Amino acid sequence: MLAHVLLNSTIRRRFSSVMDETRSLIVVCQLTSKNDLEANFEVAKGMMKRAKERKAKMVFFPECFDYVGQTREENETLALTESDNYIDRYRNCAKEYGLWLSLGGFHQKDPAGFRKPFNTHLIIDEKGETRGVYRKLHLFDLDIPGKVRLVESEFSSHGNEIPKPVCTPVGNVAMSICYDLRFAELALWYRMNGAHILTYPAAFTVNTGLAHWETLLRARAIETQCYIVAAAQTGKHNDKRSSYGHSMVVDPWGAVIAQCSETIDMCFAEISLSYLDEVRKLQPVFDHRRSDLYSLIAFSILIQNFQFLLYMFDNHSIPADHVFYRSTYTFCFVNRNPILPGHVLVCPIRNVERLTKLSHAETSDLFITAKRIQAMLEDYYKATSSTVCVQDGPEAGQTVSHVHVHIFPRKKGDFGGDPDNVYRELAEHDKAGEKRFRDKEEMRNEANIYRSLLVTGEAK
Repeated sequence: MLAHVLLNSTIRRRFSSVMDETRSLIVVCQLTSKNDLEANFEVAKGMMKRAKERKAKMVFFPECFDYVGQTREENETLALTESDNYIDRYRNCAKEYGLWLSLGGFHQKDPAGFRKPFNTHLIIDEKGETRGVYRKLHLFDLDIPGKVRLVESEFSSHGNEIPKPVCTPVGNVAMSICYDLRFAELALWYRMNGAHILTYPAAFTVNTGLAHWETLLRARAIETQCYIVAAAQTGKHNDKRSSYGHSMVVDPWGAVIAQCSETIDMCFAEISLSYLDEVRKLQPVFDHRRSDLYSLIAFSILIQNFQFLLYMFDNHSIPADHVFYRSTYTFCFVNRNPILPGHVLVCPIRNVERLTKLSHAETSDLFITAKRIQAMLEDYYKATSSTVCVQDGPEAGQTVSHVHVHIFPRKKGDFGGDPDNVYRELAEHDKAGEKRFRDKEEMRNEANIYRSLLVTGEAK
C-alpha cells in the first residue's frame, strides 16, 4: 500500500513538471437523441460551435448521435449511409470550425443491402474527410423481466474488423462503442497497437450504468494506461428507453478528470501525452507481461490498401492482391500451383525457417489463423475434411525456407480415392516449374472471394 501511495505521489509531482507543455483540449458531448434527426443535429452543431470558441481540437459524440428510434422498424427505416447528406453536415461543421470529430455511432445501412444496419463509429478530420471507420463488434442483448429489454441483435449487425488506432492531433485514438467496454481484450489489443486514447461512446442503460459504468471505464484506463473518453447518451429518449449519462474522461492513472451529470451537457478535458508517457515509464506493466505463458491474439482483416503492402515468402515476393487475410503475426495467400481447389498457404509474417523458432505468440496466431481459414474453405467448397500440414525442414519436403501451413479442403474420391496420395502430390507440385503456375488474374479473383467471405462470415 505504501509503495502505491509513493508511486501516486511521484506521478503527480512529475506531471507538474510538464504542466507548461502544450496539451490538447477535447470536448465530450452528452446528448438525449430522439427520433428527430434535425433537432439532434441542431444540438450537436451548437456544441461544435462552442468547442471552436474554446479552441478545442477534437469533439467526441456518443453512440446514436444521429437518432434513437421508437421501434425496430423505425431504426431500420431511418438508417443512413456514410455519404448521406446528414453525415455530410457534420463533415461541413468539421471544416467550418476546424475540428476533428469522433462520431460515436450512427445507424449505417449495409452497403451490400443484405443485412440489418451496422452501429458505426466514424472519425472525421478538420477537412471533413473520414480517417477511421469502426463497426461495433459486440452487440448488447439484455432482457431483465420487468425492468429492461434491449436486444441489439434484433436491429443491428455486428462488425468483423478491428481497425488500428487513428493518428489525430490529440493522440492515437482507438474506436469502440458502448458494450465493447466490457471486453478487456479489445482494449489491450488497442494499447499494444499504439493507442493513447480509447473511446467508448455509449448509450448505457440506467441499471447497468449505476452498477458498472465508472468502474469499467476506470478499469480500462488503469490496465491499458490510456486516456478513456466516453461520450454518453442521457435521459429519456422515448417511453421504452432511457440512458444513464455521466459522460466522462479518465486519465491513464485511473482518475476521472472530467464528467457530465445527467442532463444534455458538455465537459472539457486536456490530453497530455507527456503525462501518459510518465505513467507508462513509472509503472511499465506491459514490459512485465508474461507473453511466454499467455498472449493476446486478435485478427485484423485488411480489406483496403492491399496494393500498398509488401509480403515476402522467404525470398519470393507475394503480390499484395493475392493475400486475403492478415492477423497480428500471420498472413494467408492463394497458391500459384494448387493441388486441389482451395489449396492455400498460411505463413508467419516474420521470415522464420523452422516451426520451433517461432515465438509463442507467433505459433498461437499461426494455428488459430489456420483453423479459421480451414473452416472458411470447408464451408465454401462444401468439403467434409481438410488436409492441414507443415513440412518442417528439407528432409520433411520443405522447399521454401519459410514456415508455412498447407491447407486444402478434401472430399471423398480425391486423388483416386486414396487420401494418402496427397503426400506424393505435394512432393511433385513443387517440381512443376513455372509452366504450371496459374494466371495472376485468376489468383487475384480467388483472393477477393476469400477476403469477402472472411468479412461477411458467409459462404456465397
